[in-house]
Amino acid sequence: MATGRLGVGETLEALNAAVGPGSPVWFKETHARHLRVRDFLAPRSALQARFRDGQVPECVFRAVSCLQGPGVAPVLRCAPTPAGLSLQLQRPAVFELVLGALASYATPAKPASPGPRVVLHCPALRCNSGTLRLSQLRAVLVADHLVRVLRAHGVRVCSVPPVRDPHMSTFLQKLRVEWPTASKSTSTETLRTCVLANLNGSKEATLPPGVLGRLCLKELVEQRRAAGYDPSIDHCLVTEDVLSVLSELQEAVRHWPEGGHPGPAGRPDAGVDDCVVIHVVSCEEAFQQQKLDLLWQKLDDRAPHKQKHLVCGPVKMAGVPGTQLTAPQYYRLRHAQVCEASALKHGGDLAQDPAWTETFDILSVATIKFEMLSTAPQSQLLLAHSTISTKGTKSGTFVMYNCARLATLFEGYKHGMEQGLYPTFPLVSSLDFSLLHDEGEWLLLFNSVLPFLDLLSQTVSLAGTPGLHIPVRTEMVCKFLVQLSMDFSSYYNRVHILGEPRPHLFGQMFARLQLLRAVREVFHTGLAMLGLPPLSHI
Repeated sequence: MATGRLGVGETLEALNAAVGPGSPVWFKETHARHLRVRDFLAPRSALQARFRDGQVPECVFRAVSCLQGPGVAPVLRCAPTPAGLSLQLQRPAVFELVLGALASYATPAKPASPGPRVVLHCPALRCNSGTLRLSQLRAVLVADHLVRVLRAHGVRVCSVPPVRDPHMSTFLQKLRVEWPTASKSTSTETLRTCVLANLNGSKEATLPPGVLGRLCLKELVEQRRAAGYDPSIDHCLVTEDVLSVLSELQEAVRHWPEGGHPGPAGRPDAGVDDCVVIHVVSCEEAFQQQKLDLLWQKLDDRAPHKQKHLVCGPVKMAGVPGTQLTAPQYYRLRHAQVCEASALKHGGDLAQDPAWTETFDILSVATIKFEMLSTAPQSQLLLAHSTISTKGTKSGTFVMYNCARLATLFEGYKHGMEQGLYPTFPLVSSLDFSLLHDEGEWLLLFNSVLPFLDLLSQTVSLAGTPGLHIPVRTEMVCKFLVQLSMDFSSYYNRVHILGEPRPHLFGQMFARLQLLRAVREVFHTGLAMLGLPPLSHI
């Protein structure tokens, strides 16, 4: 019997423990065709490697069939099949356990004690917004997504640098990127003194104008060779701009700023041992950022030892020869295409209709974020220049459209209830979830609602990863929302949710609405991780 919040990971762990010591043999099914007959499978090949002649001992059958424990889903049956050992869950019971506690499956639980401190540094935000490259825009969107995911899990995050250019701040607001602003620079006097002390009074005659000195980093590179720093790094030219960058990082680490949620503000020397610095950079900025990382360590003996680099791959736009678009040009292109596609779908010039202005702004940003974030951040990204479609199933527009369909569905139920067609929503504990037997209903619960928070927690890991680079999977949320939209769209097009207002049909209708409540909450949480609000209409 299950206790507490059900989890796919907990169930798999219990299943593998029931088989005995050795490599994992069980996996969760995801394809609709397989889910018609089973939920988990231990493949025949894996069982043959584990047991002589592939014969599973009777005691293993009994252990799997009686599986229980914290987070373990209740088992209906376990049977040998040509594909291997097949297991099916007690689906009505799983529906009841999950849909009776929606919040614990759609919203990350905050830890009881404060999480680690993270300084998330995005150098691209020091640029002029008018010249921001597409690869830098990608780094900005990845950084914003990471901030949201980390904070949702109780991590205390400070975003650096604070934006000082009002044009950049306006552009970030258009993109629905939340980033702190500041009106003045931090002092670089202490760092300048350290630079001059390291130069030992020597002054090179050949230094370029504006350069304070040249500091050797070769020894640090040798000491940290195993971490993965570029071995060609030799020295760093120290300028006022370089010192300003380091001063901002130093200030963020030592004096936790207001807005570094959650936790007390402005606590001096909060300690660097519990602080992780993550530099999110474009591939063009990666080499310089390694230099600055090492320079900080050379000049400041209290610089954090845990510094990680996330290097975003290059971004190219197909069909644009020569000079690539800047980020603002790319935004204007996508905004115009969204307006054009919507005009073709709905007719008329909706772009001039004030009621649609915010909708088009949100759809434009959704299009951009799903394009930029649906590919693993380290990989190269090729963008299409051609007109976007409202009918594709891989785009942010498609996700927002299905979110709006859900809103329309619940608005339809509310309207019907006000007219007296439907009764008020009953207590969830009174619903009969055995009435949910359409394969699309199980697909939505088992592939989307149940594993959502586990997937969200896998976006980034701060747990003692060796080396310079941090494993980040920012593409997971976008891909998840696209697949959820496809599954929901298929189900919505096939099944009539709001049935005839007949009392004998209300039981199934309310069970379905409760399932779609869960889907809606997962949609909203997933979109919030991308800085996107749900739409009520498109």
